[in-house]
Amino acid sequence: MKQYLLAVHMVEGEPTPSPEEMQTAYAQVDRVNKELQDAGAWVFGGGLLPPDSATVVRAENGRTTMTDGPFAETKEQLGGFWVLRCRDLDEALAWAAKCAEACMGPVEVRPFEDEPES
Repeated sequence: MKQYLLAVHMVEGEPTPSPEEMQTAYAQVDRVNKELQDAGAWVFGGGLLPPDSATVVRAENGRTTMTDGPFAETKEQLGGFWVLRCRDLDEALAWAAKCAEACMGPVEVRPFEDEPES
């Protein structure tokens, strides 16, 4: 089984959902999470705080620096994610469709690299 990252994206400046819409999204995501767990596809997942809570840590030439804010200076930011275990990309895409509907936002699907054989 391969693992996939399903990333939920948010766009700064877009209208903020109402509290009622957010409660609906939370309930829908809870249902999809339960379905993922029951199917054995769930590895882990969660929502993220806003990008201004991020810190970027760099290690270069024996020196570590830290800067406030997200790595990418863009309006599109990661809002949350799931890590799933799926048979193939088609199964991951099917779950992504359910996740996108539940969280009412776009979901990007990316496979993890295969582990090198030892």
